[in-house]
Amino acid sequence: METRLFFIGIAMGAYAFASRKWSDKLDSRMATAVWHALFYFLAGFGITLVAVLSIESRVRFVEASAGVLSIRELLTGLVGGLILGTWGYFRAWTQGTEQEKRKFYRDEDLEWAETVFSAVLLAAVLMYFVVQAFKIPSGSMLNTLKIGDHLFVSKFVYGLKVPLTDYRVLPFKEVQRGDIMVFRFPTDDADEIHCGSVQYGKDFIKRVIGLPGETLSIRKGQVLIDGNPLGDEPYVHMRNSVRYPAPSIELPSERYQALWESRQLDSKLGDTMKDHFGPITIPEDSYFVMGDNRDASCDGRFWGPVQKKYVKGKAWVLYWPPNRMGGIS
Repeated sequence: METRLFFIGIAMGAYAFASRKWSDKLDSRMATAVWHALFYFLAGFGITLVAVLSIESRVRFVEASAGVLSIRELLTGLVGGLILGTWGYFRAWTQGTEQEKRKFYRDEDLEWAETVFSAVLLAAVLMYFVVQAFKIPSGSMLNTLKIGDHLFVSKFVYGLKVPLTDYRVLPFKEVQRGDIMVFRFPTDDADEIHCGSVQYGKDFIKRVIGLPGETLSIRKGQVLIDGNPLGDEPYVHMRNSVRYPAPSIELPSERYQALWESRQLDSKLGDTMKDHFGPITIPEDSYFVMGDNRDASCDGRFWGPVQKKYVKGKAWVLYWPPNRMGGIS
């Protein structure tokens, strides 16, 4: 979302700059109508795109906030822009016979473009570097986070991300076991299917269980780190008391590790990994994550490690509903 807002702001800034630079060439009736239509097109495209992403975020958490627009998003935005742009053209054309009216439209568009440019750009910067709002769409983090919870995610606590790179600078803290972390699904393959559907580009929220270099396994639902039981996990919510049997397929440790890191292990072992998993070694700059609702969570057991480059931030404050406001842990 923040990347899309950034480019919407840039487009409005460019419109405002061109309006001031070419002000003496926009005085004719036709030029005013076309310029007014262009402003309405940009506004319609931006409004439609943000509305589409907002609706989708309630269904699928959040679309990818990095990368180019999908064809569907682009076409939807273009339709919205063309509808509003056409109305803007006829509005300015039918009322643009008087010079004073044409000047009014140009001044109005310039003022709005400059306002949107500064406001949207500021919002994009805050969302990219500081804090972003998310909504919980599923029960994979019950009872810590419930369906419909709204929360803020701190995007700077693990370091400020350098735009268009995978690097972070000035971290306040390192990722720690027990952190509830938001990340983009760890794949760049738009066709990969996990847990029944394509997960590419979606944002996930899970709890960090394993850290880089650790050996992790699960036996009868109990997590072991480097061979030792992790101990009491008060945040874990079990949907039922039925435990899954151990996998009937035995894989060599090297093969098991390779399949897990390449996100292919779930196609071999399926749900049997819920209670019997590993051992695996967590790669450098990567993390093993699980949902608190272990029986109903599509997590690192099924699709491998989360590399640092996919991390977005740490769940910070739950702000809605009012009776659940407070810090998240």
